[in-house]
Amino acid sequence: MSGSGRLRYAYGTNGLADLRLEDALALLADLGYDGVGLTLDHMHLDPLARDLPRRTAAVARALDRYGLSVTVETGARYVLDPRRKHGPTLLDPDPEGRGARLELLLKAVRVAADLGAHATHFFSGVLPEGADPHTAWPRFADGVGALLSAADATGVPLAVEPEPGHLLGDLGAFQRLRTTLGEPEGLGLTLDVGHCLCLEAESPPECVRSAAPWLRHVQIEDMRRGVHEHLPFGEGEMDVPPVLAALHESGYAGLVTVELPRDSHAGPDRARDSLRFLKEAEKSARRQSGLRPEEGSPPC
Repeated sequence: MSGSGRLRYAYGTNGLADLRLEDALALLADLGYDGVGLTLDHMHLDPLARDLPRRTAAVARALDRYGLSVTVETGARYVLDPRRKHGPTLLDPDPEGRGARLELLLKAVRVAADLGAHATHFFSGVLPEGADPHTAWPRFADGVGALLSAADATGVPLAVEPEPGHLLGDLGAFQRLRTTLGEPEGLGLTLDVGHCLCLEAESPPECVRSAAPWLRHVQIEDMRRGVHEHLPFGEGEMDVPPVLAALHESGYAGLVTVELPRDSHAGPDRARDSLRFLKEAEKSARRQSGLRPEEGSPPC
C-alpha cells in the first residue's frame, strides 16, 4: 500500500431516504464519516424547488457545521418523471426530454460548485424503447459535451458512472465516451466497485488500478458476480481489503461512498455497520501489505 493517509468514507443519502437531510448529516458526522454522497431528490435537496439556491446555501452551512465533504449525485429514480424510473435521459428521442435531463444536470453542477463538492456524478440511462445505440450515442455525447462546458467553468469535475444495463454500462464504454469527446480533462469516472464484481472481466482491484487516472468518485458495497443487487457488507462476494489496498496504491483522495439505495428502512444501522466494516477492512489491507498504521496514517 503505497498511498499515504487513510481513505475517506462517505454514505449515500439515497440509503437514508427516511431521514430528514439535517438528521442524516448529523448521523453521519456522529458515526465518524468524512463525507456524504448527496443525491438531489425531492426528500432532501430537491433540484426542482423554486428556492433551490436558498436551500443549497443552508445545506452548505450544515456540511460546514458537521465537517463533511460532499459528492453531488444525480441518480434519483423519479425526480423528473413520477412514472418513469430515471427518465427522461440524455438518450431520449424527445428533444424536450433530453433538455429536461440536461437542465437537471446543469443544476447539479451549480449545486456542486456552491457546496464545494469534489465531483458531480451522473450516468447515461438505459436505451429508451424504440431507440438504438447508433442514434443514442451521439445524443449522449452531445449532452455530455454541453455539461462539460458548464462543469469546466466551475472547476468541479464530472464523474460519469458505468451502470449495468445502461448505454454506458462498463469501463470500456467510458473509454469510448472519452475518445468520442476528445479525452477532455474534466470528464472523470465514478467507479462503483460492486459493478466491477457484477460484470467486468477484471477483478474489482484490477478495475481500480486500470481506472485510477480518471477516478473522481468511488462507490462501494457488497455484491455477487452477475447480479446487480447492492448488498450490505458480508452478504455478497466482495473481497473488500484488496479493493481498499488498490485505492491506496492509486493515490485516490476522493470520497469512498457506501451505496445502499434499497436499505433506507435500516439506514442508520447500515451506516453504522458499514463504517465499522470498512475501517476493519482497511486495517486488514494494511496488515496484508505489511504496512504498520503509523507508517501511512493513524489507526482507523
